Amino acid sequence: MKVVFISNYLNHHQLPVCKEFIANSVDFTFIATTPVPKVRIDFGYQDMNKEYDFVLPVYEGNMDKAIKLCSDADIVIVGHAPYMFIKERLKQKKLTFCYSERIYKQKRRYLLLPLYAIKQFFKNGIHRNFYLLCAGSYAYSDFAKTLAFIGKGYKWGYFPEVKEYENIETLINGKEKNSILWAGRLISWKHPELAIETASRLKQNGFDFHLKIIGNGPMEAKLRKMIKDYGLEEYVSLLGQMNPQEVRKYMEKSEIFLFTSDRNEGWGAVLNEAMNSGCAVVAGDKIGSVGFLIKNGQNGYVFKNQNKKSLYKNVEKLLVSEEKRIIGKNAYKTILEEWSAKTAVKNFLILSENLQNGLKNGNITEGPCSKA
Repeated sequence: MKVVFISNYLNHHQLPVCKEFIANSVDFTFIATTPVPKVRIDFGYQDMNKEYDFVLPVYEGNMDKAIKLCSDADIVIVGHAPYMFIKERLKQKKLTFCYSERIYKQKRRYLLLPLYAIKQFFKNGIHRNFYLLCAGSYAYSDFAKTLAFIGKGYKWGYFPEVKEYENIETLINGKEKNSILWAGRLISWKHPELAIETASRLKQNGFDFHLKIIGNGPMEAKLRKMIKDYGLEEYVSLLGQMNPQEVRKYMEKSEIFLFTSDRNEGWGAVLNEAMNSGCAVVAGDKIGSVGFLIKNGQNGYVFKNQNKKSLYKNVEKLLVSEEKRIIGKNAYKTILEEWSAKTAVKNFLILSENLQNGLKNGNITEGPCSKA
């Protein structure tokens, strides 16, 4: 079986899925349409486009080869890439998947919505054998507003490396008591200020805790001022930018992870990583990955988008009980057993065979490739 995955560039959130296709004896090619941005390289990310022989970089002059691969493949997954690569196979009604986050991340002017919907319908909605891999729990409903992929959407996402710890109890027991972590770019729609405001209220109510914030960005000066104004110097640490491996080490030592982004967070792979690290996560309900990964009260807690009171109550609930240990273990189990690259590729190959045989999804009822 020949499978082609097209996206802008290979990153550590996609690499495990690529490796799993190859492990399943699939003739697999990843087509990279752009170089890895210099800013990511400067932050310590690898240039994976150059490290793996299954990557075909079309920006280096392989366009004809890439288009032929897409035309001949049994299955093509198209992510962040021009539709020119799949134009011919869509005409031929060959099995193709659009891999997308939500398309309405920001509220649009109402006068433009009908025009955008018409554009999306003719781009995605008129083709047979064309399906949607939903990178987030809002992707299907957003596309449905354009009448595209109706009844043809399946749960998917980002699948960073999954670590299997020798003893999850040892990991949980080794976490720093009442430790809280936030990680991401310090930008407005990720709302790092909510973490500091939560810390301020925890301090006022006499809690013993420490919040660590990883990342950099334009909000850093504002956050430093908030820490000083609230008198949180002994409670909150800004640790700066780190590479993914360093972030994971802090997750493994942290009991609670805060994920405060708004609807602009189409997926949010940091949730996979925090859950895999045994953290008890408190996450906003408009984040794309939350609706797929978290069962509220079982393997994490969900708070109302940007609602400070809802966020605080969930953090307080975890700090005052040992429930965070159970939540953390359940979170780890969810990623290991249900939302790993291994499970995703296994389910994807089953789904693809089912679709080619006229079945919509067969016996896949939970996790990746279940109906969205």
